[in-house]
Amino acid sequence: MSNAEKFLDANPDFAKQYYDQNFRPKVISNLLDGDRRVAVDQKQYHALSTVEESEIMFDLMRDIQDNIQMEKSVFNLMKHLCFMMRADRMSLFMYRQRNGVAELATRLFNVGKDSTLEECLVQPDSEIVYPLDIGIVGHVATTKKMTNIPDVTQVHTTFVDTLTEYQTRNLLAIPIMNGKDMVAVMMAVNKLDGPHFDAKDEETLNKYLNFANLVLRVFHLSYLHNCETRRGQVLLWSASKVFEELTDIERQFHKALYTVRAFLNCDRYSVGLLDMTKTKEFFDLWPVLMGEVPPYDGPKTPDGREIIFYKVIDYILHGKEDIKSLTQFLGWSVLNTDTYDKMNKLENRKDIFADMVMYHIKCRKDEIQRVLNTRERWGKEPDECEEEELQEILTEILPNTKKSEILEFHFCDFEHSELDLVKCGIKMYYELKVVDKFHVPREVLVRFMYSLSKGYRSITYHNWRHGFNVGQTMFTLLMTGDLKRYYTDLECMAMVTAGFCHDIDHRGTNNLYQMKSGNPLAKLHGTSILERHHLDTGKTLLRDETLNIYQNLNRRQHDLVIHLMDIAIIATDLALYFKKRTMFQKIVDQSKTYESWNDWTKYMMLETTRKEIVMAMMMTACDLSAIAKPWEIQSKVALSVAAEFWEQGDLERTVLEQNPIPMMDRTKSADLPKMQCGFIDFVCAFVYKEFSRFHVEITPMLERLLNNRKEWNALKEVHEAKLAVIEEANKAKEEAAQKGSAAKQGGSSLRLTM
Repeated sequence: MSNAEKFLDANPDFAKQYYDQNFRPKVISNLLDGDRRVAVDQKQYHALSTVEESEIMFDLMRDIQDNIQMEKSVFNLMKHLCFMMRADRMSLFMYRQRNGVAELATRLFNVGKDSTLEECLVQPDSEIVYPLDIGIVGHVATTKKMTNIPDVTQVHTTFVDTLTEYQTRNLLAIPIMNGKDMVAVMMAVNKLDGPHFDAKDEETLNKYLNFANLVLRVFHLSYLHNCETRRGQVLLWSASKVFEELTDIERQFHKALYTVRAFLNCDRYSVGLLDMTKTKEFFDLWPVLMGEVPPYDGPKTPDGREIIFYKVIDYILHGKEDIKSLTQFLGWSVLNTDTYDKMNKLENRKDIFADMVMYHIKCRKDEIQRVLNTRERWGKEPDECEEEELQEILTEILPNTKKSEILEFHFCDFEHSELDLVKCGIKMYYELKVVDKFHVPREVLVRFMYSLSKGYRSITYHNWRHGFNVGQTMFTLLMTGDLKRYYTDLECMAMVTAGFCHDIDHRGTNNLYQMKSGNPLAKLHGTSILERHHLDTGKTLLRDETLNIYQNLNRRQHDLVIHLMDIAIIATDLALYFKKRTMFQKIVDQSKTYESWNDWTKYMMLETTRKEIVMAMMMTACDLSAIAKPWEIQSKVALSVAAEFWEQGDLERTVLEQNPIPMMDRTKSADLPKMQCGFIDFVCAFVYKEFSRFHVEITPMLERLLNNRKEWNALKEVHEAKLAVIEEANKAKEEAAQKGSAAKQGGSSLRLTM
């Protein structure tokens, strides 16, 4: 023995530490190398040393690491077990359920220490099947306990021995479990170096059972994964066919069945389609009521409708797969075709209602004569006249820009009829110089403006007059406020049109009421409910060829004006106003950093996003413009707004059975001046202060706003003074009542003493 060996024997702790640091990783790596062969001579039976048993252990681990095929891994384990237990052969029986009946089937049969996988692997058409109530294997699967039979002549069934021409003397069988679930039974047959299997063999089999459990569990997970993958493929294939055809249920069924024909284990498949949609018409009921036809006595739906089995579709199919997949496909087929049919009906209904609405909104032939009196003037209809003839009439009937004051921030609609406002709106398009530039047909322009006026409901505030005022303020901001310098003529046309359309078909109630009352609009539009409805209504008008003032624009121009209208109309939602205030303020601040106004204008004309933000804030300023009108106008408009709010408050009390907020509570109408002051301070003041800072031409709006704030504040102070007087009077009455009560108590006390 060398000195090194003596030293290592004398210092085992150092030897272990040195081995762990320098040799263990490499040894383990070599042991797990997939190309390594097991270093155990299994040609002759002999007792295994600790090293040889470790080699077998690592061989099993390498096998699990390298193979995902269950049979190969379990076969390798069974070969090693045959050698270690001196068993002549071993077999593996897999547990399964077929048609609800549990059974065991051979998977690996007659495995010996020198066998090959090919000769031991049982094909499905050659397997031996054991019911659980037959044989020792069935007994093990039922009891789920290891069984050691020293002599099988008394209990063993001989039909397998007869089939294989083999004599079984003794056996050892053990169940393989996955938790509480049976997975398989492993059986060793005929001990070679003894009369029967002993306790040591049972211990060996139990010890190595963990490997079998692990292999089978991995296989089971792989099997479930493959099943789900296969099922998913079938579902996807069928889904692709389901969504290819949505119009006809028979073609839908044919495609679905044709797709999964390879996965069904049947020769013929029949589908009966039930017509459950038809209800009895009166002319079908009369023969039954008259006794001429016997009453229906077949199956009925839960709601009492008769089921008519009216069509059978037969398909000859071959293959195998779970029938559940097919029913899912066919269910999708029915659902999709039924949904498609319902959607078609809804679309048709929608088109009918849209046609009815358009009939009532669109400018009729007799109505257009109120503006274009071509019958009186030329003796023909507007569509028969030349553009020059229509222009001649418009030149005469359209109002004078200066006299009508459509370029003034203090414009008042009280002095004009609704028809006059239509004419003023037409005039604005001429002032913008877009009629000839974009080839807007005169008749179409007149019909569009007249139809807009009809599209507004006759409600207290959000009517055509309000819609026109918003469009007129947008026009004034562009022209008088000099904001047109940033926008092209086409953009200005879209912005003014958005102003006219922004509240079309308003119902007199706000977005919150639509949600509380469950209005269909709230279900259709998640946010900015009414604003999106106004936008859709305006677009509906523009889709009509006789009303489309954009009809001669090219595709790019048309997309631009629709995009701007989308932004402008949605921007009138005050819930969005507070989100865009800071961005607008930054743009105003940025404008003050430019020394040259022309340089700032050139910069802004190229900044699409900044122009859109300014436009959105312009829509807010237009929508709130009544607050910046002269006091005699503002005071009347404020009462109209309040009256509409009170009407909504009444609806909330009666229909929703809820108490309205103070702004909509008519019992708090005396607080209107106070609420107006708060509205100006928290909502309106910012808009007009920033616009006045942005363009000094807009300062008149801010000045009138501040003047109106003083007027409302004066009314608020008068009201508060009256309340103070009333409160003082009530307080004096209470004090007098208290003194009188005290005097009475003092008098009664004096009489009691006397």
